[in-house]
Amino acid sequence: MDRPLKIGLFSPYDHAFHGGVRNHIIQIADQFRNWDHDVRIVAPCSSPESIHDPDFIPMGRPVPVPTAGSVARVSLSVWITPNIKHVLENEGFDVVHIHEPCAGMVPLGTLSSLKKRSAVNVATFHSYRGRRTWWAIGSDKLVEPLIRRLDGRIAVSEPAMQFITKHFPGEYNVIPNGIDVDEFAFAEPLPELMDGKMNLLFLGRLEKRKGLKYLLLAYSKLKWDFPDLRLIVVGPGEPDAECYRIMSERNLQDVIFTGRVSNEMRARYFKSAQIYCSPAVDKESFGIVLLEAMAAGAPVVATDIVGYASVVEHGHDGLLVPPKDEEALAQTIRVLLLDPSLRNRLSEQGIRTADSFRWERVAGSVLAYYHELIPSSYAAANV
Repeated sequence: MDRPLKIGLFSPYDHAFHGGVRNHIIQIADQFRNWDHDVRIVAPCSSPESIHDPDFIPMGRPVPVPTAGSVARVSLSVWITPNIKHVLENEGFDVVHIHEPCAGMVPLGTLSSLKKRSAVNVATFHSYRGRRTWWAIGSDKLVEPLIRRLDGRIAVSEPAMQFITKHFPGEYNVIPNGIDVDEFAFAEPLPELMDGKMNLLFLGRLEKRKGLKYLLLAYSKLKWDFPDLRLIVVGPGEPDAECYRIMSERNLQDVIFTGRVSNEMRARYFKSAQIYCSPAVDKESFGIVLLEAMAAGAPVVATDIVGYASVVEHGHDGLLVPPKDEEALAQTIRVLLLDPSLRNRLSEQGIRTADSFRWERVAGSVLAYYHELIPSSYAAANV
């Protein structure tokens, strides 16, 4: 099997909207193409004209679906299933790789259209507890026969695997998300932030589950003793009423909200930070944002939730604090502000940790898994 493979990557999420799964698919597709494999991405898309990938196949229009304190943009139209069948028949994939296989009708339509043939059928499960991944069906018993059509299953972390096996028992290969290490390692800091102040960075969607209010409370406890401390909040959305109340009642100064930024600017904000903090309260299957901060050399303070603890080793390449505990958060940030040598040590080790999650390594593991499954898939097709 040294020949190039034709690989179909099927996504439930709006391909025109920034998100972790969408970015994962784009990055792994790019890496496969660098190795001369032929890759198609199939996903719903709100603005196909904005996608500059000639091998992208739009599949339906997404609608916003509330889930686990966030909003997922997926297609719920059953009418796209014939189109999916047409793509599967015409493209002749060697590998059909479905991401979040029960989240919306693109993955579910793909699962229902799979036939016994020579293609390897693989799924990656990204979600963790609290994020329902079978909205369009509503029952494990109805989804299970579709999941059994898969030749292989991947989970992005141990927590993600433990969660999904409660619903769909079976063998799962844990292959983590990856990051573009060099994008963050070689980013240029923003000159306007290199003015002698200490930059404390929050980067993520402004959703309740991301825990911004706890960081604002911690920041309010630190600002008096560290007048040169500045909090930078990067990410789409608006602060909720509680965040506005905290900022108003405590008259917080030097808090900057940037809104959504480009990927290049994300990396530059990471590179400009003396400390990166993610106070998320739960429901994170993997700490990709922590690895991005590490790759840029920013010491990490994060909450001790399972998705983050699977990436950060406390005291080794970052510091973990209990969720929803602004006192512990403030104290941990204080320790880092007062100890440059600790910041340097965490930064150096974090860089080494992030390097092990390069896309070349992650994509190589996925490709090796494909090849592991291909002989059994051929055998099954000939039964």
